[in-house]
Amino acid sequence: MSFAQVLEELPRFTVVERQELLRNVLELDEGGLSDSELALVEQRMAAYQADTSRAVTADTMAKRVRARFSL
Repeated sequence: MSFAQVLEELPRFTVVERQELLRNVLELDEGGLSDSELALVEQRMAAYQADTSRAVTADTMAKRVRARFSL
């Protein structure tokens, strides 16, 4: 699956699937997450779950990714 296809599919993912995807991507990072980075991820996930109105849509995120990486 190409990167563009993944971005296209993201809006169809459930919250649990997106969280799993994020965890897998972070695990691929060399060295993994430090304890402080993991704590920050957990803190941000808790903040999101407490107030989902501040989250951006998958379309918005895809546009940001495309713009940042000139896709």
